[in-house]
Amino acid sequence: MVADFKAQFSDVLDRVRSGEEVVLGFGRKREKIAVLVPYDKYRKAMAKGKNRRSGSLAGRGEVIFTENFKFTTEEFLNL
Repeated sequence: MVADFKAQFSDVLDRVRSGEEVVLGFGRKREKIAVLVPYDKYRKAMAKGKNRRSGSLAGRGEVIFTENFKFTTEEFLNL
């Protein structure tokens, strides 16, 4: 609950500082909506993402479009 989070905010921050990830839930069903992670862990994950190849099949295939291939922007957006 939001009220619980507000009341325990300092404790939650201490847990995050010590390296723990904290999942935040919301509503009656406590639907998971966010995760608080230590900033160093977040920063490392972002740095890895910059050097990541796109897709698990990167470099294993190719796509060739012929000159008569026509695909409008509207067709692309409606896929």
